[in-house]
Amino acid sequence: MPIPKAELHLHIEGTLEPELAFALAARNGVPLPYADTDALREAYQFSDLQSFLNLYYELMAVLRTEDDFADLADAYLARAAAQGVRHAEIFFDPQAHISRGVGIGTVVEGLGRALDRSEAVHGVSTQLIMCFLRDESAESAMETLQAAKPYLGRIVGVGLDSAEVGHPPVKFREVYEAAAALGLRRVAHAGEEGPPSYITEALDVLGVERIDHGLRCVEDPELVARLVRDQVPLTLCPLSNVRLRTVDVLEEHPLPAMLDAGLLCTVNSDDPAYFGGYVEDNFLAVREALGLSPDRLRDLARNSFLASFLDDDEERRARYLAEVETYEFP
Repeated sequence: MPIPKAELHLHIEGTLEPELAFALAARNGVPLPYADTDALREAYQFSDLQSFLNLYYELMAVLRTEDDFADLADAYLARAAAQGVRHAEIFFDPQAHISRGVGIGTVVEGLGRALDRSEAVHGVSTQLIMCFLRDESAESAMETLQAAKPYLGRIVGVGLDSAEVGHPPVKFREVYEAAAALGLRRVAHAGEEGPPSYITEALDVLGVERIDHGLRCVEDPELVARLVRDQVPLTLCPLSNVRLRTVDVLEEHPLPAMLDAGLLCTVNSDDPAYFGGYVEDNFLAVREALGLSPDRLRDLARNSFLASFLDDDEERRARYLAEVETYEFP
């Protein structure tokens, strides 16, 4: 069994495996422009973030009903459990569904059905984070937050994802202020393809508690010092970084240097159906490519629970942390 861990950077739409995509397409009568699952997998060659997003949004067309979203989440949770995940904080993109006529209630209730049974079926506790698409307008984000109000009992926080360059965090100041007033936790993608200044802006303007990616912080020593001092978690996604060409090869990933600097790094899978691996696959890949010791892998697993939004259940967090400390590597 892999080391127990939390997954904190996971887009549920990015867990849509080709087999499930074709099954849902058949169920819903949605034509796909690919001959079969092999042809679809061959399309998973990306030159940058935008080339991935184009396919990512295209395949969402198969997600139509509550059953579809429940099946999608169930499939992820089964894989996550097998990869040692004990707690998952799951992103979803309501605007990408609302824009094609699928209401936020359909999405949340469908996902919620799978999440409600996750602990009993998979042994995985869960939380749901609603992301705003940064390449959509700030007005659209605010409308989405308003539409989500009937479902906030199921949603722990908000995030910010999609195309980063040219869409600075400040664009979403008001919606993040509104989310904070509703008691929602706040995270944001920053410093993946965007500059280190986006990380600073996400902290100072949006008041985020966690930075998703944050890879480019290493270009700004003052920012690194701040992130270390305040122990701001970074949810890194190594295989994603290689697939989207933000890092040329895994052996050049700055994760070891980031850990050496004292940054609170976690390892996650991002969009695993598209990027070649789920979270334990990422752990194994960095272990091999970067020569990480068992102690370093234990640090990463420990960090994942420390960085999680389990503040309202410290007993559970302590139990998960104890599992990490007593884990014996094969």
